[in-house]
Amino acid sequence: MVGLSVLAVTLLLPSAAAEGSSRDRYEWAALGDSYTAGLFIGDPRPALGSASRDGCDRTAHAYPDLVRRALAARPPDRPVNLTDVSCDNAAIGNITRERQQPTSPVQPPAGDPAGWPAVDPQIRRARLGDRTDVVTVGIGAISLPFGECLDLALAHVSCAAYYTNPPEGVEGLDAKLARIRDEYGRMLGAIHRAAPHARVITVGYPAVLPERGSACGGGPTQLGPISPADIDWLREDALKVMNTIIRTEAAKRGDGYVDLYTSSVGHDVCAPEDTQWIEGICGDAEPFWPTTVPGGLPFDCAAIGKRATLLHPNAREHANAAPLVERAVRDALLDR
Repeated sequence: MVGLSVLAVTLLLPSAAAEGSSRDRYEWAALGDSYTAGLFIGDPRPALGSASRDGCDRTAHAYPDLVRRALAARPPDRPVNLTDVSCDNAAIGNITRERQQPTSPVQPPAGDPAGWPAVDPQIRRARLGDRTDVVTVGIGAISLPFGECLDLALAHVSCAAYYTNPPEGVEGLDAKLARIRDEYGRMLGAIHRAAPHARVITVGYPAVLPERGSACGGGPTQLGPISPADIDWLREDALKVMNTIIRTEAAKRGDGYVDLYTSSVGHDVCAPEDTQWIEGICGDAEPFWPTTVPGGLPFDCAAIGKRATLLHPNAREHANAAPLVERAVRDALLDR
């Protein structure tokens, strides 16, 4: 009788294989920074006025949202559920171990961008686990000295010289890149531990800067006073190296890499406005986005009919990124 009872219970309990085969959807988690979140290119997600807003400035028409729509219109063998927890100003540490203090200027609590509650690390917010099928992650650029180079240019100081031979107590570019490499590798390891069955896809950065710094005219819709020499240095020694680090660290672990750079060359911040996929210090954005440049920087975006976009991708670049990320997500799911 005991044997029959055990057999009956065993037949009633689903096996791991049966449980896996009965799942009715895939789970995709999108992690990342402002280049993933969207900021100003579509309707805010969650919506303005919602009690669930978190200060991370995710929007409709960002590439995770576009890929979600494409997968819904033509799903793989089952539907795909997206959990997007990307957040403006996120650093590598905010993906896995450090809480983040959002600073959205859009309808902040009591009118103070510093009033947003801190949010958990993104792997916790996304609830990565055994049932996570695919994770995309686009992170790291906030550690590069783009904003600092603008400050230095306003002070008539060469950014390349400053970060190549930094003053005592200042982290030079080589040290920054070494730190990024170490942090990025440890982050990927933590993602794999949190989602042991997931395919991980890293997403690189687009061609933010022109292939020749001399292509920039110096106005606020581009890079302001940053010199052509410093633009060339930022492109070759910082941005391209950042993408190489992402691709190399991903390859070490068998993870995917989505190259956004190649397809966006010629659509950088200094391209003509009708072909520009990166908005400058001042640029075009949805009406809810502020016109005031933070930090007291001397740029009057409102005076030229623009908003404070601060070197971020516009809807055209997210539309460029979406099919590349979609292909990677589809391949990862079908290869499971």
